[in-house]
Amino acid sequence: MDGRKAIIFKQIGAKIAYYRTLRGLHQVDLANKIGVSKSVLSRIERGKYNNNISVSLLLDIADGLQIDMAMLVTFNEQEKQMWWNELKD
Repeated sequence: MDGRKAIIFKQIGAKIAYYRTLRGLHQVDLANKIGVSKSVLSRIERGKYNNNISVSLLLDIADGLQIDMAMLVTFNEQEKQMWWNELKD
């Protein structure tokens, strides 16, 4: 997997962790809501879930967090700049 994709998966995972924390949920709570194990959710949040996340799983996560899926996969300019900075290093 190329570096850019790895960074995007990490950012998606970070957004999931952010919104989960904002909602006052522990990993196990969200995992139970969406029907996955805590270890699967942990790997997703770290950007290490088989280097891929299905749209179906993203929809389940977004529903569990009560947010629009677009919030997980849309990045502002500051977030995009982080990709380029990390790729340069």
